[in-house]
Amino acid sequence: MADQNVLKYSIYQCSSHSASFVPENVLTDNPNDGTSRWSSESNNPPQFLTLKLHNPAVIQTISFGKYEKSHVCNMKKFKVYGGLSDDSMIELLDGGLKNNNLTESFTLKHTAGGNMFACRFIKIVPIQSWGPSFNFSIWHVQLRGIDDWNIVKSCVSWFSYYREKETIRLCLKHFRQHNYSEAFESLQKKTRVQLEDALLSKLHQCLVVEGDYIAAEHLLVKAANDGCLDQYLEQQTHKARWVPLIPPPKSSDNEDHRPGMRGGHQMCIDVHTENIYLFGGWDGTTDLSDLWCYHIPSGSWTCLSRDTTAQGGPTPRSCHKMCLDPERKKIFTIGRYLDSGMRVPKHMRSDFYVYDIDSNQWTLITDDTAAMGGPSLVFDHQICMDVEKNTIYVFGGRILTSVNTIPGEENICSEPCFSGLYSYHVPTNTWTKLRDDYPKPDLHDLEIKSRIGHSMLFHEEKAFTLHFCWAKIKGVFE
Repeated sequence: MADQNVLKYSIYQCSSHSASFVPENVLTDNPNDGTSRWSSESNNPPQFLTLKLHNPAVIQTISFGKYEKSHVCNMKKFKVYGGLSDDSMIELLDGGLKNNNLTESFTLKHTAGGNMFACRFIKIVPIQSWGPSFNFSIWHVQLRGIDDWNIVKSCVSWFSYYREKETIRLCLKHFRQHNYSEAFESLQKKTRVQLEDALLSKLHQCLVVEGDYIAAEHLLVKAANDGCLDQYLEQQTHKARWVPLIPPPKSSDNEDHRPGMRGGHQMCIDVHTENIYLFGGWDGTTDLSDLWCYHIPSGSWTCLSRDTTAQGGPTPRSCHKMCLDPERKKIFTIGRYLDSGMRVPKHMRSDFYVYDIDSNQWTLITDDTAAMGGPSLVFDHQICMDVEKNTIYVFGGRILTSVNTIPGEENICSEPCFSGLYSYHVPTNTWTKLRDDYPKPDLHDLEIKSRIGHSMLFHEEKAFTLHFCWAKIKGVFE
């Protein structure tokens, strides 16, 4: 594969522009200048900006630079078209920009029929801006792709052949739809272009020409069994179907045989024994410290402890996290949320507990992980475990800080503080800080930012953590 290069272009045409916001402004990336942008004179469609490359090229990516702050005129939705001429283009991208200051890059469609094709013109069509009824603005555009003429030349020739072939196929489709059988057969014989896969032709013959619905059903069943529909099925959106798990009734009429309603609780599963463990949470009035086990095959709950504190375990809590070691039958829990009235130094230690499933016993590993080089007291973080290496990973979460009660004394954090990434090696009882949070995302836009409300799991085969769906105060990221 040839190397990607930055592709040079000029402004070919635009639908309109307002004041000094001329389209040539997109040629330079100047995020600190609020006037360095193209801005349409209206938000009424169609609005567009057409770029012309100095030479035809295989355009693989398009990048949009932005202003140093979020802006109401940024494109929330847009489309990109491309082609060798300005009057014959195909859609290359249907996308949207986030309303922030970070440059975004998108992969453009640059293959058809298994081969790369070249473009000379790029047309950007804004559809919706972030601010209602505001004009569209584009601050900077960069195109990257293959401009080696030895490669591009063959792509241009092939695309011309591809367009001719597609035109013939459209004619064949038109002839068949209108039952011009002689014209259809003559054109297909002369050009040797097949309209479609042989299976689809058989289906058309059975369903449209002969009206044989039973034969059509047999064809579809055979196609499914042969895997012809697999690619289509893989592209479909999965829809979850939730089923309520109602435990079987007990002899007693009370509800003590299952946990009550709550939020901010934690659950973990032992896939070997098919048991789900639930601990803590908040019932709307107070934090809880009960421990339950749900047996999946029987659909029954068992209360392992009404109050783990009485067994030497953790105090009532919510917004904590748990992970389970299925080999050694251990459950680890760390973190909790404290109301502002409870945020005094004596309550601010980050305790760390382990529960032995076989012996039904809790052990306090440490009453302050921060003193051992681990995380401070956090909530809404995430935890996962590398079972093979017996190592726990803790990432993100908001750090709880003491409420300022002394006049003139400054708080530790004037802004919300977020925890970094830590590892805990169980056999040696040692914590290691792997990375800090980066408070200024614009300086470290390629680094993973700390976060809250995310999910995390450990990939056992590739030995790394995966993060999903996370948010951070004053910004939402995907």
